[in-house]
Amino acid sequence: MHHVDFLVIGSGPAGQKAAIQAAKLGKKTVVVEKGTKVGGVTVHTGTIPSKTLREAVLYLSGWRQRSFYGQSYRLKRDISIEDLTERLEHTMRHEIEVIRDQLHRNGVRVVDGSAAFVDARHVRVTARTGEMIDYDAEKILVATGTKPNRPDGVPMDGVRVIDSDDLLRIQSLPRSMTVIGGGVIGIEYATIFNALDVKVAVVDGRREILSFLDPEIVSDLKFHLRDRGVVLRLGEEVQRIDTSDPRTVVTHLASGKQLRSEIVLYAAGRMGNTADLGLANAGLRADHRGLLEVDERFRTSQPNIYAAGDVVGFPSLASTSMEQGRLAACHAFGHTDTDFPKTFPYGIYAVPEISMVGVTESELVAKGIPYETGTARFRETARGQIMGVERGILKILFGLEDRKVLGVHILGEGATELIHIGQVAIALGGTLDYFVDSIFNYPTLAEAYKIASLDAWNRMPRLESIPASIPASITPERTLEIVSGS
Repeated sequence: MHHVDFLVIGSGPAGQKAAIQAAKLGKKTVVVEKGTKVGGVTVHTGTIPSKTLREAVLYLSGWRQRSFYGQSYRLKRDISIEDLTERLEHTMRHEIEVIRDQLHRNGVRVVDGSAAFVDARHVRVTARTGEMIDYDAEKILVATGTKPNRPDGVPMDGVRVIDSDDLLRIQSLPRSMTVIGGGVIGIEYATIFNALDVKVAVVDGRREILSFLDPEIVSDLKFHLRDRGVVLRLGEEVQRIDTSDPRTVVTHLASGKQLRSEIVLYAAGRMGNTADLGLANAGLRADHRGLLEVDERFRTSQPNIYAAGDVVGFPSLASTSMEQGRLAACHAFGHTDTDFPKTFPYGIYAVPEISMVGVTESELVAKGIPYETGTARFRETARGQIMGVERGILKILFGLEDRKVLGVHILGEGATELIHIGQVAIALGGTLDYFVDSIFNYPTLAEAYKIASLDAWNRMPRLESIPASIPASITPERTLEIVSGS
């Protein structure tokens, strides 16, 4: 029996950060990882691979230069799967080395094997060699992440009907693809492969894709996708998938429509990796999706057992998982009263990128909160012209009464980086006047914050004094035209 202060099951973002935090608090910490390498889903099949694949596709396809050199422009004419996986493997190797080094430097021991609860305090680890090690842990964190949902009625073979894990192992690039699922993963891969000029169709039983986003951003994205030839079948149920033809997979919809493609990507939902943990032995139970319920301190129903990351459900982001894990370790050993932040950014690495922080217009309308909007198009900025950005919008929501920033929504190049300016503004109670009075580097895409704010300022109730950066001789109607140089 090995005694430890903190036992972490899983080495993904939540587990990694939790283990390092506990070690920094002077706790004897062990991480159990059943995979062959540390990093979890984020490094091996999720965040890092998909985002690396996206960058490789945009570079090799010449996507970012097509506005200058035409839609047929490509940096490499015949892109192979090997071209994409070479960069993918390089990035993954680097991330694994970084994580392993961080854990080692902080004195965290990594044990290879599968963990299962003996009871609420004891965990048995079975190594790949068959050897068993028992641990007595004061505190335990479940950070096992999720895996793709694989319903019985879907004939997945890993080659023609695949999930997001299988997608990283395909042997050749398809000429056509049907994506079942209009969530984050489905839309990311649909747009990435569309950038390779693959014919893509997206099917979802819901009437809207990415329904948690601001409606205007979603509308702009759908227009962009249809303009690129992506077929959207929304509000459509998949009846069956026929693989009898060796050349074409036929997806039959309940409406009678049929979608023919070389491969089908099933990306509708994920399940928590909890089936083999022996949760019942610890007095725990997962829901129908394999997820664990926790309180605001990430405690399960057992006071000494915590859970963090995707295995606890929404928001299921690598960034939020890291902070959940860190806070769980702090709470476990009584080193903080801080709760998880209520405001954090979402990043969707589609083509183009999408990011948001704060509330949406739909939420403000539902709550009856008066507001005003300001928008800026990336093509209006000098930097946007230099980069050849044809599409991109930055939208800010301001409270009508206090002028505070309530939400920022961005579609376009660099959205996931630009969003952090809005995040800081919301966290610190920033107002419209801050952006109006601020100076941004020129030329930059960040200048869109000022343009959007001036757009809103033109429609906001007038204050007794005009912001200092705008001469009194300039009428409100001319403000945006002057600042944007038109």
